[in-house]
Amino acid sequence: MSGVQQLQGNILTPAGWMNGSIAFSEKVIRIDGQAVDPASNQQHYILPGFVDLHVHGAGGKDTMEAGNAIEVIARMHAQHGTTSMLATTMTAPLADLEQALQALAGVCQKRSSGAARVLGVHLEGPYINPGKLGAQPDFAHAGSLAQVKHLHAIAPIKLITVAPEMDGHLALISELTALGMRVQLGHTLGTYEDGVAALANGASSFTHLYNAMSRMDHRAPGMVGAALAHAQFSEIIPDLLHVHPGAIRAAMRAIPNLYCVTDSTAASGMPDGEYMLGRQVVHKCLGGVRLADGTLAGSTLTMDQALRNLVSIGLALEDASKRVSTYAADFLGAADRGRLQTGSYADMVVLDRALNLIAVYIEGEKIDLENA
Repeated sequence: MSGVQQLQGNILTPAGWMNGSIAFSEKVIRIDGQAVDPASNQQHYILPGFVDLHVHGAGGKDTMEAGNAIEVIARMHAQHGTTSMLATTMTAPLADLEQALQALAGVCQKRSSGAARVLGVHLEGPYINPGKLGAQPDFAHAGSLAQVKHLHAIAPIKLITVAPEMDGHLALISELTALGMRVQLGHTLGTYEDGVAALANGASSFTHLYNAMSRMDHRAPGMVGAALAHAQFSEIIPDLLHVHPGAIRAAMRAIPNLYCVTDSTAASGMPDGEYMLGRQVVHKCLGGVRLADGTLAGSTLTMDQALRNLVSIGLALEDASKRVSTYAADFLGAADRGRLQTGSYADMVVLDRALNLIAVYIEGEKIDLENA
């Protein structure tokens, strides 16, 4: 991005709110201004762009379709403030995964104009428990390092969801962590003890906390209990359908860096009807996405709505912002994203006082919101 641009307003920085200006090209050049309580004026909010680590689809397209699906998905989410994301796969036969990753490889290397930055792949399965598929197709199996390396050679895998109780998976978690991949625990029937052992072996987060995992009971804490007792990071879906607001707030008290994901599907940004989620037909109706048997199957959530939902259940805007931006970037080790400071990428959202999007910038490029 050439040329220096400038925005003015209430800017959320790692040091707190500043009222002033931010100068940027591809990256932030400087931020000038004074500390401020943003309630003291009516200027726009300027926040870090949203970081979504769990994106299956949008705009009628699913990551498993291959072809140009990821271009449509990344553009739609950019129009809702997502500036960087992980393209998320479904549990599927190896040939389907290979085809999907081949289509993702080029986009992971080069961002398309008007689209969110695709930082890499979130492999959600097939290394999950076949007894806790949720909306995943029935192709789950135990994982192997050789297979992960094979897939990683096609497109960069940044994050893998694993059920730790499966045979060989504790060792696999250690091996994946040694390769620099992040491992999340999910789609699991594992016990509290399985979760604690997996964290000791290098797992560092949980996939859509509460959903598709063994529940917490006071005598059998389950995987949820392991997360609440020990996790520093976990993702959660704040569409207010997957998780009750009270359970979201409880998780925020227990897990310091709880971050939000959309788990969005092809139905995101589309009218009610039938869509594909991997090999599964899903139905969008009344704001949710479900299988024919009523099982929740991802969401239609966008990250700008996630931010508004968090504020609606009582979070301060600066706290909500960290949970849709900073903490996810921290989890991936992306220190130049998810925050506005000198040298960070100029990934920004501009919001009015009702938290509606006015503008989105990705690496300094202004995104066209006209067709959002």
